[in-house]
Amino acid sequence: MRGEGWLELNGRTVPVPEHHLAVIPAGAAHRYGASATHPWSIYWFHLKGDHVADYIQLYGLDSGPLPLPAALYAEWADNFARCFELLTDKPYSMPVQVHVSQSMGQLLGRIGLGSGGTARDRKKRQDLERAIQYMSERLSDVITLPELAAHTGLSKQHLIFMFNQETGFPPIEYFLRMKMQKAGQLLSLTSLTVKEIAASVGVSDPYYFSRLFKKRMGASPTEYRSAPKG
Repeated sequence: MRGEGWLELNGRTVPVPEHHLAVIPAGAAHRYGASATHPWSIYWFHLKGDHVADYIQLYGLDSGPLPLPAALYAEWADNFARCFELLTDKPYSMPVQVHVSQSMGQLLGRIGLGSGGTARDRKKRQDLERAIQYMSERLSDVITLPELAAHTGLSKQHLIFMFNQETGFPPIEYFLRMKMQKAGQLLSLTSLTVKEIAASVGVSDPYYFSRLFKKRMGASPTEYRSAPKG
């Protein structure tokens, strides 16, 4: 998730950069470690089941460290944290086990689908990742469509088309949803006031923030914070 490291597998050592997924087949001899100058922070998990190897091969996840598309990065981190929380809270619950299995399978499949494609597909992903990275670094600011278009080097029309096609939302709406997801994390994990959280995602009016949050998250900030988790 952060930093970088290396993986030695089948006699070959490959770098594992930031925002990459590396798959190690069960039973395979391997070594891995963090960079001495830019050490990583990693999430790791084991998959077990009769069809895991076939699933990994189907999506080409064993072809080397794969980049996590920017559009999936926040979703991946949120889902991993949610699955970890569920397994910690109810490790022997069959509904939890099924939910976690489905969640991780879907995320892995989406990474596999997004890792290949034509040169045009790769260019589109790079443009989208550049735009989303720009957004993620400015969650406390206000950005405009012309500003985002200028940063990516795309026309406003093409940017809107690309976001609608890849994420289901126009760029600024996607940006607002990123802000509200960040606000949800702060509500769950900190004791900051609603006003402080609103300011941290670039919304000066806490009442307007509450309306934005409820529209996109399905509950008011207070309701979201008080709802049981896990």
